[in-house]
Amino acid sequence: MANDQYHYAPRGLGRIEACRYLGLTLGLFDSMVSDGRLPPPKKADKRHIWDRVALDVAFASLPDQEQDTRSRAQKLIDAKAKN
Repeated sequence: MANDQYHYAPRGLGRIEACRYLGLTLGLFDSMVSDGRLPPPKKADKRHIWDRVALDVAFASLPDQEQDTRSRAQKLIDAKAKN
């Protein structure tokens, strides 16, 4: 299969491959699968295989980091006001 003429990403990923694909540690990946933020694996006999497309959908559904649009000066003023 590695010598075929087609170049494409695999559809099914093992646990470590799925972690690398998403840029996560194994612990965080397992936690996110457990709490439902990432999909569970499919089973092929005794193998657990994550669907790359399902991982893409779940990853796209994660919230974006909130951006602070205040100016640097305003952040300093707000920080001093808290103290």
